[in-house]
Amino acid sequence: MITFKRILCPTDLTSESDEALRYGVALATAYRAKLFLLYCKEPDVNGSQNGDETDRAHESALFTASLAPHLGLATFSELDWEGLVVEESEGAGKTIVREAAKHEVDLIVIRSRRRPRTAALLGSTAEIIARTASCPVLVIHPREREWVSMSSGQIALERVLVAHDFSSDSALGLKYGLALAQEYQSELHLLHVLPPEEPQDPQAAWTDLGRESAYANVAWKLQEATPSEASLWCDLVNAVAVGKPHEQILSYAKEHEIDLICMGASGAGSIFGDLFGSNVDRVLRNAPCPVFIARPLTPAFTQAVIQPQHAKDERLAT
Repeated sequence: MITFKRILCPTDLTSESDEALRYGVALATAYRAKLFLLYCKEPDVNGSQNGDETDRAHESALFTASLAPHLGLATFSELDWEGLVVEESEGAGKTIVREAAKHEVDLIVIRSRRRPRTAALLGSTAEIIARTASCPVLVIHPREREWVSMSSGQIALERVLVAHDFSSDSALGLKYGLALAQEYQSELHLLHVLPPEEPQDPQAAWTDLGRESAYANVAWKLQEATPSEASLWCDLVNAVAVGKPHEQILSYAKEHEIDLICMGASGAGSIFGDLFGSNVDRVLRNAPCPVFIARPLTPAFTQAVIQPQHAKDERLAT
């Protein structure tokens, strides 16, 4: 079973960006993880000395004020957290990815502001993080379906969608999707998207001698992708669509009121194209719900994160 032990939430200490903290706090509480709040500040061009006791006290007060509205039923004494302040010397995205690696984070939770035109040209901070982080990334957006209560902070994850193309990337996405569905007794939807016309390349053919059609073969492969015991703790729904991957994923998520889209991506070698960003970025920009990008953990993280049950470590509260 997959669990999270160290979660990073970037924030600019505004109410808008702090919306991600509700998810970060909820997951940190559920998994008994340590929560890092990261504030990337502008470089000090005057060269003045920072980091004295007054500055640290002020920064701590700002972090506390940001966290307070998102604690739900939890208390500060029950939450293991730490505030981090770093200078943004190489852009917010790269800084966040660097700090996540430095603190051996196994999940980044970030809010995207949905600026599709700007992102299409330059790449948003969320997209940069999603394509370069050394751990999974959960991206939330404004005006979307939510599964963390604003009042109690409780998690109500009812329907998880995994976009599956039978690659190693999507296998990783399924691994996380299965773990989340098991943890919260959710419906698990597996969706495979066929191109409008069946390819002629033998390496990409879906049919075989024992199958009547590509649909039947894909449906069978989706069923085989999940362990047989999964049906004991969640409802499984397998679906096959035809068209452009990002359009079909978004359409399915809206039609079935999906709470979380889970996509595996390492940057290449899947239906999402040679250039990471073709479909993953489009889903990130337009998803009607949060999106979980399952990225491979660095080897140092692997043994610490994949465990048979929640971590039981006791840590001192900040």
